[in-house]
Amino acid sequence: MPEYEFVDVYVPRGVSRKDATRLLTDHAEYGHWELDRLSLRRDGSRRVRLRRRIIRQLRATW
Repeated sequence: MPEYEFVDVYVPRGVSRKDATRLLTDHAEYGHWELDRLSLRRDGSRRVRLRRRIIRQLRATW
């Protein structure tokens, strides 16, 4: 089963959808993050959880 690391990103209420999209796109392109969960809160802010796979490399024994 793959292992993931997570990061939570808080997007305040005043941030436009276009700017939020740009922020998440930058995380995805440069940090290799993918969207895990997005929650829209009552006050209009967004909480975004991003994840990326942890790749474990086995030690060579030769």
